[in-house]
This record gives sequence, structure tokens and C-alpha cells, in this order.
Amino acid sequence: MKPSDRYPAALLSAFAVVWTALAIHPWYRQDWLLENVLVFIAVPLLVTTYRSLRFSNFAYSCLFAFFVLHEIGAHYTYSEVPWREWLATIGFGAPGGRNHYDRFVHFSYGLLMFPAVWELFAARSNPQRIWRYVMPVLFLMGHSVIYELVEWLAAEVFGGDLGVAYLGTQGDVWDAQKDMALASLGAASGLLLVLVSRRSTYGHET
Repeated sequence: MKPSDRYPAALLSAFAVVWTALAIHPWYRQDWLLENVLVFIAVPLLVTTYRSLRFSNFAYSCLFAFFVLHEIGAHYTYSEVPWREWLATIGFGAPGGRNHYDRFVHFSYGLLMFPAVWELFAARSNPQRIWRYVMPVLFLMGHSVIYELVEWLAAEVFGGDLGVAYLGTQGDVWDAQKDMALASLGAASGLLLVLVSRRSTYGHET
């Protein structure tokens, strides 16, 4: 193994450990399986294309963080992640009402996926001028729309408690629109994150 491969390999190994731990006795096994379709596709794709499309260690770190957040949501279902109880154990209170873990992860999707998407566009299409900044944001916004459509279709197909658990609207008729807005905000924040990271690395944006 090359020295440059060690960090991505370590992240992959760490994720395998996290995935295995959270795959044990999830709260709703069928919902866990549905949520993990994304992982079953994305992680093997990242591994098989590693040699032809090598992302930066920073991008891999962000992808790792997102997939861990997603696996936590898959283990408990997004609407039942006990983050309030976790905060209480370290002395922090949290407001009651709707469980906003799903909203947090939708924002994190845009934020944490952006570095890899930025590098994907630079490697495969290399958009110029303003499109260099606009296209990755629009790409993630479009993906958030597709994801909401997939959620709706899955809920229609499976129905019942599984459909409700997977959709996770928690009674909010505007849930899909809010999720897409947060993913878009996360993508815009991801753009700022990448620009700041590049400035700190190179001294200016190139």
C-alpha cells in the first residue's frame, strides 16, 4: 500500500467498524435496509473508482463524517435518534418538540458532500468562471430533489409503518421542501468551506 493510500484506507476501515456496530439490532430492520441502499451503492462505487478518481483526504474525511451521520439515522430511524438524551448525559438541555436530526443531516449532506463534488467537477468537466462555483451547488440541489422523490416513491410502494418511518415527515406537510432548502444551504456553505480551505492551503483561490 502506498503511503498516500493509508488515510483513505483507515477511513474505510473505521467506517466498516461503525457500520457493523450500527447494523446490530437496529430499531427497525426494514427501514435500516432501505436507508442503507445509499451506502450499498456509494461506498463500493468510491472503492472501485478510487484509482481513476482519487479525492483529497479532506473530501474523504467529509464523506466519512456524512456516512457516519447517515448510519446513526439508519440505526434509530431519523425521526427517533435520541440526540436530546445524549446531550442531557453531558449536562446540556435540548428543546422538545420535533426531532430535527433529519434536518441536520440534510444540511450536512450539502455541506459534507460538497468537497468531493467540487473535485469531481474539476476532474471530469472543469467548468470555467462562475460555472465553476454554480455547477457543484446545482448538482447537490438536484440530488436533494431526487432523494425526496425517491423517499416519496418508497413510501408509496411500501406504505404502512415502514413507509412512514422511511419518509420521516413527522406530520410536517412542508418537510420535503424544508429538507431540500437545508441541503441547498449546506451546499452553499460547502462552497464557502472549500474556498476557505483552498485559501488557507494556497494563500489564494486558484
